[in-house]
Amino acid sequence: MATGPAKFEVLLTEGAEQDLEAIHDYISEYDCVANANYVLDELMEVVENLSKFPQRGSYPKELVALGIKEYRQTAFKPYRVIYRVEGSRVMIYLIADGRRDMQAVLARRLLGA
Repeated sequence: MATGPAKFEVLLTEGAEQDLEAIHDYISEYDCVANANYVLDELMEVVENLSKFPQRGSYPKELVALGIKEYRQTAFKPYRVIYRVEGSRVMIYLIADGRRDMQAVLARRLLGA
């Protein structure tokens, strides 16, 4: 059974692209290139799946606590992908290790603090 074209266009901000590169570099340096490639492939699959089901993501609790519900998240644990649905586009703003201080990371990246 053939599937139709993607419903939403998924775009990564420059910051999200840098996040992917930093994650890959870190895993390559402290583990191995094969594992870095695996994590990158899995994260890209998570990102690509947003073209079909962007509304499935939950609201990041750190932002909900501030009354902000315009961003959503999905994950390839421990990494969190933070995005916003804008019409027929999905903008990826942040890809980060969820074990970090996400309140500070989100404030810096999304709120300009």
